[in-house]
Amino acid sequence: MNDQSLPAAGSLGRAGVASPIVASLRLDWPGFSLAADLALPGAGVTALFGPSGSGKTTCLRAIAGLEAKCSGRVAIGDAVWQDSAAGVFVPVHERALGFVFQDARLFPHMSVRRNIDYGCKRVPAAERRIDFDEVVALLGIEALLDRKPARLSGGEKQRVGIARALMTSPRVLLLDEPLSALDDARKAEVLPYLVRLRDELALPMIYVSHSMHEVAQLADHLVLLERGRVLASGPIAEVTARADLPLAQAEEGGVVVTTRLGLRDDGYGLSRLDFAGGAVWVASLDRAPGAAVRIQIAARDVSVALDPPSRSSIQNVLPATVVARSDDERGRSLIRLDVGGVPLLSRITRRSAEQLGIGPGLAVHAQVKGVAVLG
Repeated sequence: MNDQSLPAAGSLGRAGVASPIVASLRLDWPGFSLAADLALPGAGVTALFGPSGSGKTTCLRAIAGLEAKCSGRVAIGDAVWQDSAAGVFVPVHERALGFVFQDARLFPHMSVRRNIDYGCKRVPAAERRIDFDEVVALLGIEALLDRKPARLSGGEKQRVGIARALMTSPRVLLLDEPLSALDDARKAEVLPYLVRLRDELALPMIYVSHSMHEVAQLADHLVLLERGRVLASGPIAEVTARADLPLAQAEEGGVVVTTRLGLRDDGYGLSRLDFAGGAVWVASLDRAPGAAVRIQIAARDVSVALDPPSRSSIQNVLPATVVARSDDERGRSLIRLDVGGVPLLSRITRRSAEQLGIGPGLAVHAQVKGVAVLG
């Protein structure tokens, strides 16, 4: 599904209040402790990412007020939801938030329309900032309104669950692995709508996921968690480019880059994506010239050469400068590159790195074998 297949969202971009979220969370359980300090932007998607047991869902539940034993402070804009030192704790039903769980948790005896309407009941009519028809159009569920949940696919149920959460006119939308129970086809169905939410709503969203593909496609801001602690927090392009983090060492590690669609070569079925560091060619995209396109370039798909390559099948070659190099115990080298001010990572063998004399300041040519178009 591409952007053109999604309906217009009307005035939903004015629906939210762009308020930053600040949370200092402390929780001790047998075998696990949470000590996370978060300062999150007031718009766009913040992803909480990390291995199982890192505290992602616990952080989300604590922000919502669902972890009664969690101490600390939670504030969104000027609204303080928790301040343990001052004895403040706003119960979850009084917090202006929407929560989307792993399963949609729809009322089986109600139609889709009534399920969505149920979200309005928490909000006085004068305080409602989101219109029913606009939410329905945004999520593409007009044809589902008279159905019962039993007649919906997994992806349709999740879209209805998101619509119901939005109808509470929240100041923040919390999503706890909303795609984890779906198969790949249903994930591909729902993801474009989540991207549209990000682009159309002036509303901060906090998204928990164990899938780096989802995170790379959706997130503007990335928080890496490990054993209840924050390893890194910042814009996704910056965090994914940090060679000192476990994320860069993972097999799927790579940098997220925002590009613009340049020209198209229809004869070869290719599109050129331009960014500050140059351009890369990808399979043809059905987008308007100048459209923003987010891509991910995996470290494993980037090799380096000292001389401009010739007579090579690799079409994407970018002049670069080596910023840093780190070697691991498995005989690999991770190289951080600067490509016209845009960071890139390359993973090659240590033997190759030593033979080429790879080190900071060296001018090289980055050969990009694969580019994943994210949206």
